[in-house]
Amino acid sequence: MPFRDAIREMSGFHRDEVTTSSSSASSSVPNSSSSCSPPRSSGGGRGMMDRMADAGGNFRLRRNEMKLRPEDPYLSFTKEDIDCLRVDWLTDNNISFWEEYLEHEELLKNPNNKVMLLRPSMVFLLKNTKDPLTLKSALPDVKNASHIFLPINDCRNPSIAEGGTHWSLLVVGVSDRVAFHYDSLTPANYDEARVVYRKLEILLGFSLRFSDLEDTPQQDNGSDCGVHVCWAMKHLLVKRLLAVEREKEVQMSLRGKRVDAVGHRKCMLKICESLRKKASRSTSPRTSKHDGKDSHPRIGDDRP
Repeated sequence: MPFRDAIREMSGFHRDEVTTSSSSASSSVPNSSSSCSPPRSSGGGRGMMDRMADAGGNFRLRRNEMKLRPEDPYLSFTKEDIDCLRVDWLTDNNISFWEEYLEHEELLKNPNNKVMLLRPSMVFLLKNTKDPLTLKSALPDVKNASHIFLPINDCRNPSIAEGGTHWSLLVVGVSDRVAFHYDSLTPANYDEARVVYRKLEILLGFSLRFSDLEDTPQQDNGSDCGVHVCWAMKHLLVKRLLAVEREKEVQMSLRGKRVDAVGHRKCMLKICESLRKKASRSTSPRTSKHDGKDSHPRIGDDRP
């Protein structure tokens, strides 16, 4: 089926039937071991569809499969995105920015890594397409990844641009065939995560062991789910997967961790402002040290 037919099919999406056997939803503390040969894993979203499609209905998936360069520009923000980052549910653009930030600032330091950060728009597309094999040309090659980070949103209706009320995080260890689900309002996104991992199984060509980690730090309000997802992404990426030596085990549980959501919002805002200033300096025209009211060239009087 052509890719655009798969997009049209999304409008008729009905939720997949999933079973919830205890054997497939183990909550035991997971471990990982590392090689370079990657670390081995054993053990309020809004604005989704409006940023996926332009005015002509053409879908614009985020650049994710390319190798980034340090000079590549970051994702642009709107005023709504900044306002949401201050006090509200995070938009898909907020989370896409954070993933791109981690790619620039962390993954580029480790050029041999094969970690893949899928954008919310890609995950949403995967969840809402009946046959994920129709998306192979639109998505990065997941079979080449060591670990895949997938932000999960609970929006089920692709026709609602501002749909969805909750974010969670799915991390898949491809080599070890496991999928870990981190939900700060457990079990709110349990079924959504299972739908996504089952679709991913089809793309990968093998089964995954699904583990819903109930010891994930919980939010204490109704709007910090996206912040928890961004915090968990960085912690699992920087403190776990990229911090280990070959063949070392990595603990993938977040048990006992505390999330300072207010502090993390401030951190993200500070990064946004820093990048804005950097971009502003790089695009500003050079000014002369003699700049001033009369600094422009003067026409001389050539009369004798």
